[in-house]
Amino acid sequence: MSEISSISRFGRTEPFNLQVARGQVAWHQPIVIFGYNSDIDTSPETVWPYGGLLAFPDNALQMKVSSSNANDTAAGTGARTVYISGLDENHNTVTETVTLNGQTAVLTTNSYLHINDAYVATAGSLNSAAGDIYFGTGVVTAGVPATVYDIIAYDYNKRVTGSYTVPAGYTAYLEQGLFSTGSSVGGTSVTGRLMTRGTNDIRITAAIVTLNNGAADYSFEYPIVVPEKTTIEAQAFASANNNAASSMFILLLVKNSNG
Repeated sequence: MSEISSISRFGRTEPFNLQVARGQVAWHQPIVIFGYNSDIDTSPETVWPYGGLLAFPDNALQMKVSSSNANDTAAGTGARTVYISGLDENHNTVTETVTLNGQTAVLTTNSYLHINDAYVATAGSLNSAAGDIYFGTGVVTAGVPATVYDIIAYDYNKRVTGSYTVPAGYTAYLEQGLFSTGSSVGGTSVTGRLMTRGTNDIRITAAIVTLNNGAADYSFEYPIVVPEKTTIEAQAFASANNNAASSMFILLLVKNSNG
């Protein structure tokens, strides 16, 4: 008989967030989303490695998965398979593992409205992807699709896109956020925005901060409620070009009551 070790076995209590992380609270799941963009310029960009604003398809689409490097293939030295988790046309979670074929695109089995997570699942002797891995549609040139919907940037081996869409039947509670910037130009200010995007496709500013080589850490004593099918997205723009920005937000995903 297996037994989960816990101080509660001895008539004590332990923090609720630890219980959730250990899977001891039904229908509760912690979600941590990181984003990074090494080149923030003067126009708004999503905090993600590809640059520009994250694109959203009008309908769920099968994605072409490809790499900028030919060594990311089934028997290559780089990434061999990638795991994808996202939302289908009904905003329900779907997952799959795709075997790569270098710069040649491989079509996903599922169709996606939004990718919430992706990472390198298996790799060859490099123990890493050899190039950037793209998820997109359209003509693929040297491994890059015409429209990029998400990316696993080289050497990260995991999606670092500051965006998450709440699945149908769930509510997310935003508990903490972080935005940080760095610039080689001392007088450059970088503005970070936390955006929400509902089913009407309108991006709405939920929070905003301006920094100069610094960080802003937010802890919400009363968590912000994010309804089902709503996207949370970190964006940034600057007073001059060539800045770096990173974002992080922590969500508690809770299944809605059926009663």
